[in-house]
Amino acid sequence: MTHCNISKSKQKFIMLKKYIILFIIQLFIINPSISMEKETTFNKKLFDKAQSEGKIVIISSWIKYCSSCASQMKVLNQAKNKGKLLDVNFQNIEYFSFDVTNKEIAELFNVKFQTTLLIFKDNKEVYRSLGETTEDLIYQALKKTI
Repeated sequence: MTHCNISKSKQKFIMLKKYIILFIIQLFIINPSISMEKETTFNKKLFDKAQSEGKIVIISSWIKYCSSCASQMKVLNQAKNKGKLLDVNFQNIEYFSFDVTNKEIAELFNVKFQTTLLIFKDNKEVYRSLGETTEDLIYQALKKTI
């Protein structure tokens, strides 16, 4: 091998290391929502109870490693924990989420994709969307249904 070939191999190796480091930075630092812990909170009994109590019910679907799912869940979890989303009071709103690969729940609501947002009012689905992940879009969806 000539000196030139060794140098090119070394350059390729250094470039590969840089790409790997950038990928790791993107994955865990720039977009930490990807690594956000997600769990299925949907429970049919609690869903039925919330509806029978006249609550508005929000359901979102997610899948592992989906950053937009994590963004949607973050907005809704913060609203639930704070008790409000901008001027929408969450006292009469129940929020559930589920892994879209859970076929039983996905079939119950006819959900085929992650980031599906469902809103139920008066025991019926009143809103359905796909991909609304920002606070502003979720707020607008809630305002339409309340």
